[in-house]
Parts: sequence; C-alpha cells; structure tokens
Amino acid sequence: MKNRLFLICTIGAAAIAVSTSSCKMLSGKKKSGTLPKDGQLHGVAPTARWNLTKPPGMVYIPPGTFHMGPSDQDINYAYTARNKQVSISGFWMDATEITNNEYRQFTNWVRDSIAAKLMGYIKQDQNGNEMVDWTKAKTIKWGDKATIEKIDAIIVTPDNRIFGKKELDAKKIVYQSEIFDYKAASQNRDVTIPRSAFIIKQQIPVYPDSLCWVRDFAYSYNEPMAKKYYNHPAYGNYPVVGVNWKQATAFCEWRTNYLNAYLEGKKRATESDFRLPTEAQWEYAARGGRSQAPYPWGGPYLRNRKGCLMANFKPGRGNYPEDGGLYTVRADAYWPNDFGLYNMAGNVAEWTSSLYYEGGYTFQHDMNPDIRWNAKDSDPPRMKRKVIRGGSWKDVGYFLQTSTRAYEYQDTAKSYIGFRCVIDLPPSQGKKRK
Repeated sequence: MKNRLFLICTIGAAAIAVSTSSCKMLSGKKKSGTLPKDGQLHGVAPTARWNLTKPPGMVYIPPGTFHMGPSDQDINYAYTARNKQVSISGFWMDATEITNNEYRQFTNWVRDSIAAKLMGYIKQDQNGNEMVDWTKAKTIKWGDKATIEKIDAIIVTPDNRIFGKKELDAKKIVYQSEIFDYKAASQNRDVTIPRSAFIIKQQIPVYPDSLCWVRDFAYSYNEPMAKKYYNHPAYGNYPVVGVNWKQATAFCEWRTNYLNAYLEGKKRATESDFRLPTEAQWEYAARGGRSQAPYPWGGPYLRNRKGCLMANFKPGRGNYPEDGGLYTVRADAYWPNDFGLYNMAGNVAEWTSSLYYEGGYTFQHDMNPDIRWNAKDSDPPRMKRKVIRGGSWKDVGYFLQTSTRAYEYQDTAKSYIGFRCVIDLPPSQGKKRK
C-alpha cells in the first residue's frame, strides 16, 4: 500500500510539474493548464524541490575499483574469498556503528506509536488511512497512572512482574514491516501476477535481546552488561548489540520512512532507502582506498609505531583490556580510516545484506557484486546465513582483516554484532556540479 501510495503521489507531483513548466514556457504568459506553443520537447522534472543536505553522521564513499578478497595468505585454505577485482558505485555510510542512543530513537518511536493507538491518539490522512496523531502522542506521560491503565495491553502481566512493578512487555513492542521484493519482482515475467505477491509484511520485535550477554559466554559473569548496556546513559554512544539481522533491516526501513515522511510534509522529493551495506560495499569502505592492505589503517601490524593497538579486539592470548576496553568501546573510538569511518575493524562485527555462500565470489558480477535471499521462516538454516564483517571485541586479530568473511543466522542476536546503514545519494546534495 505504501509503495502504491508513493506512485500515486509521484504521478500527482509530475502532473503539477507539467502544469507549472507549461506556464513558464509561454514567453511570459502565465496561463494555467496550457501546453507549450512551440511544439518542442522541454522535459518535466519529477518534483519541484530537491535540496537534501548531507545526511547527519554519514560520510560519502566515492565510486572506485578494488581487489575484493584476501590481501594475505588464506591460512584456512577454505577458498571462500578468492581475490577478484570489482567496481563499486558511490554511496553514503554511517561514520560509526549505530549507537544505543540512535537505536533508542527507533524503539521509542515504535513504543509511542503503539501506545498512542491504544490511547486513541489517531487521525485519518487524506486517503482515509489511520495514522498516529503525533501532536497528541508527544504529550503521553509515561509515569502517569492513567496512562498505564490505558496501555495495559503492552504491560507485563501480573505474574511476570517483579515486586509488582508495571513495565513494558518487550515482546509486544513490534514494528509493522512492509517491503517490496524488487529481486523477486524483476524475475517475474507473468503480468497477471499482482503486485501484492511481492510485498512482504512482517511484525518484528524491536528491542535488543539483552540476555545475549549471558547466553553468549558459558560459565562467565556478564549480568551487569545484560542489565545496563542498552538502558544506562553511560553506554549511550556505544554500539547497539543484541540486534538480529531482521531488526537491523527493520531499523533501516523505519529510518527511510521517517525521513521521507518529513520530506513529503515539506513538499520535497523523497530519497533512496537506508539499508544494510552489501558485503562488497562493506569491504570497499573498510579498506578506505588501501586496496591491498589487510587492515583499514594499512598494515600489516595491529599496532602503530608507538606500540598502541589500533582497534578493540582480543590481543595476544586474551588480554582484553589492553586495547582500552574489556567489552565494547565508544562507536567513535580509535582513529578513522581514510574514508572517515570508525571501527571498521573490531569493537563489534557488523551485519551486511548479503547471503553467505562459500563459493559466491566465483560467479558474482564484477560491478556492485551481491547475493541476496529473503529467507522465510520455513527455509533451511543455510539459507538464513548472513555475512558479518569486521571482527569484534571478543575476536582475535585474524577476524579484523578487511577480507575475512564470517556469518551468523539472520534470526540470531549476539553481544558482539551490530550494524551501520548506507544510502544511495549523489555526492553533492543540493549543489550544482561544475
């Protein structure tokens, strides 16, 4: 429905642009609804305004060519990443991993929208669709007794309360995801198949799985991290973890809709989708223009000339705090690479959009290579493997190499996996290129 509405809006904007352009081409005569009298082709812009500024917190990765694959010996002899020259188009990428504070904006939005619906703070748009009345939703008083009574449907049941405290039930804070599967639609040649066949709708719980801090490490005391990592202000600028691949993609979808809703309200053109980077994009960005170097800072060493460690990982045989952090560190810690990206090696490993397939490099295209698969719950586990890159705070140095591949299942959350977003936008927003 959203995509269909978007098309309607686009067509309507184009019609308005035709009328406006026609008036301006009539030699100073401003007659509405008339066509140019010279009988020539003048073109029609899809929208009247386009001046989006640089996306906050993102850096531009210019187009280029690099050798994707090992820059050093394949010590495992696995042949899962054979060296291959590929070309990548330009894109914008978050300078840091998505932080707890940034992800909390998403969870708060979902929480508030559900609460607003329960409290009757809704209105209808011009097409008759129900939507949240954010003017009223912003006035919700979460500590108020009357508010708690109205949103009882998303409060934990009495038998699940500790000392009778009424808290939100995280399992009930879900995001309604609606995406269009362009890959599947592009392979369809049967015009009788409706568009709805390629629309994927899911309800995705949004809160991070804090228990991963305990689950990931057997016979280890990590309860303080489980209790405080996502909620305590001290960790606000640390990378969010405990988020599975589905939640990361839902965040990207929400971020896209959040921006485009603002742009539409200002009568401006909507923009490309925020999304997870492909495996090739991630490696290209991580290298920072150093095509043959094993690490984002160059290499071949994990320390600089002063003996300082260059990333947050597991040094030596397990001296975790030697690099400055026992667990994660701030998302902007250490030095950025030559593209201005922080922690492309270490801190937390990062989700990509790509399916993990051992022999994928042998048949991928050499222009923006990628393998995608929108796995269903009924698909076999191997089809749910997504590529993760960069290594983390609990990994040894080998996993910090820009070419090292690993994977995790898309419905699994870990205390050492986060993500960052990319968006396909021109390099100079709102400026005429000379």
